Amino acid sequence: MTLPDSLSWLPVDPSLSSVTLMLLGMMLSISILADVVARRTFLPRISLLVLVGVGVAVVQQVVLGQQGGAPLGGLSEPLIQVALVMVAFLLGGELTLDRLRSLGPLILIVSISVIGVGTLAVGVGLLALGFPVVVAVSLAAISVATDPAAVQETVRASGDTRLRARLLLGIVAIDDGWGIVVFGLAMAILGWMLSGDGELALLEAAWELGGAILLGTAIGLPAAWLTGRLARGEPTQVEALALILLLAGISSWLGVSSLLAAMVTGALVANLSRHHTRSFNEIELIEWPFLVFFFVLSGASIDLYRFGDALGLTLAYILLRLFGRYLGGLLGVRLARKRQADLPGNIGLALTPQAGVAMGMALLAAERFPEQGPMLLSAVVGSTVVFEILGPLLVKRVLR
Repeated sequence: MTLPDSLSWLPVDPSLSSVTLMLLGMMLSISILADVVARRTFLPRISLLVLVGVGVAVVQQVVLGQQGGAPLGGLSEPLIQVALVMVAFLLGGELTLDRLRSLGPLILIVSISVIGVGTLAVGVGLLALGFPVVVAVSLAAISVATDPAAVQETVRASGDTRLRARLLLGIVAIDDGWGIVVFGLAMAILGWMLSGDGELALLEAAWELGGAILLGTAIGLPAAWLTGRLARGEPTQVEALALILLLAGISSWLGVSSLLAAMVTGALVANLSRHHTRSFNEIELIEWPFLVFFFVLSGASIDLYRFGDALGLTLAYILLRLFGRYLGGLLGVRLARKRQADLPGNIGLALTPQAGVAMGMALLAAERFPEQGPMLLSAVVGSTVVFEILGPLLVKRVLR
């Protein structure tokens, strides 16, 4: 196999498989160092891993003069997909009936407030600054998506079990579902305004949501029945891995939301199985290496040269999204104040991390509106790096 261009400077010519294995090993080794640094500083290890990825992008594009892109090539996408499905499955496990009875109304109030105010802030703000309608509406819809991996990992690392921590986990568990709905409606509206094909966009969004629910149910029901009948140890671990790989593969094949399908499966297993904690515990044991790949590759995916072309849009999007999330969280807490008093007014800032789902939406928008595609992709990728570095810090601040 031929050597990738980004590694043509090596004195030897190793095969592509050996290079890939070495890069994977280096990422995991760096994660150990990041964990040590995180324990001795105020920086979350997630932010450090994203910074490592940005460093990889700098070396690849500036030092070696290669084009932007993930260093693992075609292997990057399945690794990222598996990591996100793992996180979504674990978050689905948080949606037990007991928790929904106690926190359901609160989750809805705060999440809808953050989404509504945040979307308006980004959309109206970008239009007021003179950006095209396609760019403003697309980024307003993309701003809804939250990276569940960053929020969940930061909350778990903090060991916080108070209301605010449980509320954050509940919100990010449904956030991407809201994001898919809002994005589908935005694409439909833009399609109707510009080309009259809004009906197609609505059908695609309906299939992405409805198909994901059907897939999650089709896998979750037998999984819930099986979980209570397997002994602890290797059989349960095999079951957990089978669930994750099936969800990631089938959802990609059908073109439905893998996150929503995994959340539905996790919720069914948590509510219907007799020993529902076994599958979740097994996934937690093997989840971190995949998250390492996810965060490093997220930082490495930035195209530094295209990022410079949309610097103004990127800065505006970052500031407007932060403002909208803060204001939406503040309004949500005010509306829910009669229900619960243990909520910080800045809780919306803990919902700023953004990663794979936002990038996927940007790719779809760029494909649908190619004239604005480069600007959209540059703004989303650049802001994603900022949100992945800043987001965990804001989560820790809100939890404090």
